[in-house]
Amino acid sequence: MENCCPADNPVEYGTKITKEGERDFVNPTYYKSIMGCLRYLTCTKPDIIFGVSLINKYIEKPRSSHLKTTKRIFCFVKGTSSYGLFYSSSHNIEIIGYSDSD
Repeated sequence: MENCCPADNPVEYGTKITKEGERDFVNPTYYKSIMGCLRYLTCTKPDIIFGVSLINKYIEKPRSSHLKTTKRIFCFVKGTSSYGLFYSSSHNIEIIGYSDSD
């Protein structure tokens, strides 16, 4: 994935992901390790949470179409590697929250 082309968004518009999938099964251990990496990344890259939760449902019996969507998320991460949340260790922590009354 180091030489992949960066993607503009984590999940392509109109992507339909189903339990049956489109193709052959993928090694579940390999798929689970990839999903673990993506779940870890969601702490600093909240923009991939939707895509990760979308494909995480198929972790027990992954298909190659699920793996393709997973690789698309990695391409997005590569393109947005300079963006994300940065947590620093500081004694002056200030949390600001906003809400809409609607």
